[in-house]
Amino acid sequence: MSALVWITVVSLAAWGWLLLCQGFFWRTDVRLPGRRDPDPWPSVCVVVPARDEAAVLPASLPSLLAQDYPGRAEIFLVDDGSTDGTGALARELSRRHGGLPLTVGSPGEPPAGWTGKLWAVRHGIGLARARDPEYLLLTDADIAHAPDSLRELVAAARTGGFDVVSQMARLRVQSLWERLVVPAFVYFFAQLYPFRWIGRRGSRTAAAAGGCVLLRAETAGRARIPDAIRHAVIDDVALARAVKAVGGHVWLGLADRVDSVRPYPRLGDLWRMVSRSAYAQLRHNPLLLLGTVAGLALVYLVPPAAVVAGAASGSAAVAVTGAAAWAVMAGTYAPMLRYYRQPPWLAPLLPFTAFLYLLMTVDSAVQHYRGRGAAWKGRTYARPEAVADEG
Repeated sequence: MSALVWITVVSLAAWGWLLLCQGFFWRTDVRLPGRRDPDPWPSVCVVVPARDEAAVLPASLPSLLAQDYPGRAEIFLVDDGSTDGTGALARELSRRHGGLPLTVGSPGEPPAGWTGKLWAVRHGIGLARARDPEYLLLTDADIAHAPDSLRELVAAARTGGFDVVSQMARLRVQSLWERLVVPAFVYFFAQLYPFRWIGRRGSRTAAAAGGCVLLRAETAGRARIPDAIRHAVIDDVALARAVKAVGGHVWLGLADRVDSVRPYPRLGDLWRMVSRSAYAQLRHNPLLLLGTVAGLALVYLVPPAAVVAGAASGSAAVAVTGAAAWAVMAGTYAPMLRYYRQPPWLAPLLPFTAFLYLLMTVDSAVQHYRGRGAAWKGRTYARPEAVADEG
């Protein structure tokens, strides 16, 4: 057999393994688990870190203010050095809409060793501690919640005994590039962190979705959150790992009524979203980078290349094997497209999107070695230093 046939067979075998042995990551039925109303309802403080979010707050903050929660709940929005009037707008929205009490705070610039978001979260949790809540809801400023979102999250946490209940907010999918890139982003995330494995007690797989994280306050204290993860660029995964490290139980699934209102209309917007943290995901390790590039090429690029090469050379074995791998790939992607209400004809285009992600990952490494690191909202985290544990 030729080398191309062997490579194509390995690609097909990889897809067989992904289909059956990677936690059924491609299924989209992991939603909030069965739940019942607690009696009494525990108190909750909502912490919203916000930096230059005036454009999205009118679509997101009113949804938090309007939460239909039977227990005591309060919102703490932390204005992280905004220059667009985020804090003033939040106060005005609170006056206009009423609802849950809102406190707007400002922590100042983060000290060395802290990311801006986690410094803001620390300030918000500090303000919330005065209310002695049982749960903290950490949610981003671009996330809109259905009126019963908080109620459902708390009921699920109480019923299942979870220390973290996190939902992957449904991202906006309107522009052409959003349609091509966004569903694949969630698909790849689930492939790395299968949701079924995360929720299994004793499993080492840990992840959360930073846009919507309900966290037991007592567990946050034991896990020293956010201090223990203060330098993490991918803070949601770091948070879940910290919780599991102290014996906490984490649940992550797809959301039905929690949505991101942030637009990513151009490829450049999506490129920056992915590349700012892609190399951090690989722990800034060049060997992991090489392995990731090779893996993406083998799994996603070989099947369509084999179909073309097999047809051009007259090799039926190469063409058929490549087509079979491509078909399995598209089949596993179809449920995510349905979840995002996208047409099925986008499924065979996944190799093109995977190639974009390969380039984004390489670009992330290039930016790191140029000293630019992860850049977001006017801040750059060049080369993360090791942060010593606090006693």
